[in-house]
Amino acid sequence: MDIRPIRTDDDHRDALVEIERLWAYPDDSPENDKLDVLATLVEVYETQRWPRRDCTPAEILLHAVTDMGHSQAEWAELLGSRPMASELLRAKRRISLAVAQKISAAWHIPIQLLVAPYALAA
Repeated sequence: MDIRPIRTDDDHRDALVEIERLWAYPDDSPENDKLDVLATLVEVYETQRWPRRDCTPAEILLHAVTDMGHSQAEWAELLGSRPMASELLRAKRRISLAVAQKISAAWHIPIQLLVAPYALAA
């Protein structure tokens, strides 16, 4: 088994390619053992390279509008109010449980991400 530490983005990309290749092997195979080790190394590298931080509900909504293919017009239509949509995106207003449920159902965002406590913007 030729496995080495993942130190660069190129190493990471190579490891992901190898993981994809190993995915089809049976659980009791040496290839699956290699898959387990590589997956652990990738997880460690990704955690160090791209540390996670908790996002506020407003940041999650902004991500949904800007990066997930939703538009601000769609967002306002979903809520039925352009001013409320703007206030929620700018963290000027808290997301009510009813609004969080509506967003979660329509955009498949886990509701627990939308109801987490956060400070309102000044």
